[in-house]
Amino acid sequence: MTQEQRPTRTGLDWPRAQTFLAQERARFHEAHPRSAALAARARDHLLFGVPLHWMNDWGTPFALHVDHASGAQVIDVDGHTLVDFCLGDTGAMFGHSPTPVAEAVARQATRGFTTMLATEDAAVVGEQLAQRFGLPVWQFAMSATDANRYIVRWLRAATGRKKILVFNGCYHGTIEDVFVDLVDGRPVQRESLLGQVHNLLDATVVVEFNDLAALDATLAGGDVACVLAEPVMTNIGMVLPEPGFWAEAQKIIRRHGTLLVMDETHTISTGPGGYAHAHGIAADALVLGKPVGGGVPCAVYGMSAELAARAEKAKREAPPGHSGIGTTLTGNMLAMAAMRAALTEVMTPAAYEHMLALAQRLAAGLREVIARHGLPWCVTQVGARTEFQFCPAPPKTGSEADRILDGELEHLIHLGLLNRGVMITPFHNMMLVCPQTSDEHVAQLIGALDEVLTQITQKA
Repeated sequence: MTQEQRPTRTGLDWPRAQTFLAQERARFHEAHPRSAALAARARDHLLFGVPLHWMNDWGTPFALHVDHASGAQVIDVDGHTLVDFCLGDTGAMFGHSPTPVAEAVARQATRGFTTMLATEDAAVVGEQLAQRFGLPVWQFAMSATDANRYIVRWLRAATGRKKILVFNGCYHGTIEDVFVDLVDGRPVQRESLLGQVHNLLDATVVVEFNDLAALDATLAGGDVACVLAEPVMTNIGMVLPEPGFWAEAQKIIRRHGTLLVMDETHTISTGPGGYAHAHGIAADALVLGKPVGGGVPCAVYGMSAELAARAEKAKREAPPGHSGIGTTLTGNMLAMAAMRAALTEVMTPAAYEHMLALAQRLAAGLREVIARHGLPWCVTQVGARTEFQFCPAPPKTGSEADRILDGELEHLIHLGLLNRGVMITPFHNMMLVCPQTSDEHVAQLIGALDEVLTQITQKA
């Protein structure tokens, strides 16, 4: 199969696309001399030349460097203003530096950052989380990765079962346990996982999303502590639950004595209480990272009263010493102040009302421009989160979603958008709107995508 014959490139003129890519790379070079200089400087002392190697995944010739960000915009060090539909890959889902969070952090900055002691903010945050998500007992972490790691430890301790179940192609941060995939129907440890020394297959089982029969069969052994899942898969491209999937899956999970953990870090885009609350999924535990502090590093995880009692019992009966759960910065004063402001003043019904309506207009605009260029692509929306995928209908499993990923095509499109003043997430084609995103911003994105597709599609 030639590059042009890949299914994801149906309707494209790939030689023209390569010419376009060369032109866009040259254009980026010319327009970003300060970013180029900083990238060269950083290569001397930063691994891969960036603070985190993912920062090289944008498809740019060198790392784009930001000067500041506010609301729905990022201003780079060369003075270009970019309309931001990436929003820190959900971390800034409610805009960069939302005013209530910025003011709360500024106040707390003169009152202490971390003491390993509780504050009034913690009590307020716990009340807000319980009211919003319907789970009464909460704990904190520095990232969703840590929150997932900690809840898995609590669940294993509470149930006496060591295994967890995940869905193929999932992503729950960098907790090692979830890096297991299905390849030709066979579970394998993900080859990209660096430095892993113990066999993940001993304690992690994996099935396809939307496969109820496989879920039932895999849980039948009675040795799985929990199913750890996003209610909608988001990090391999969007994979929506089939109608009735979660209703039946919950029955299966309960029947086998397994617990259900919903990772709402991305699907909090659905509404103030997340996707599970909106769609009647009664989880035993919930994890939320990234946006809960308005962009300040923090995360939360909640439990049912029954699970919390079992977790407390496990801790009391364990030998004294470190539980392997938590760090000295967990629940620090700065993060608690940020979360209080975000939950009470930023993540509001009014903010969601604006975001959801605008995301609908974005999805409609994407569908229109894709259809105008005759491309067999689909558009999927989960609340404020929208994505286009290189297939006619949304995939139903992680394996299907993986087959239509095309990193080269994604980066070509993303670079073209960047050069036209628009930024979307560098991983697949995800876009978020925030309270500060406007109709004009959406129109700019649609217009930029139209320009890019005009340059790379086949002409009659």
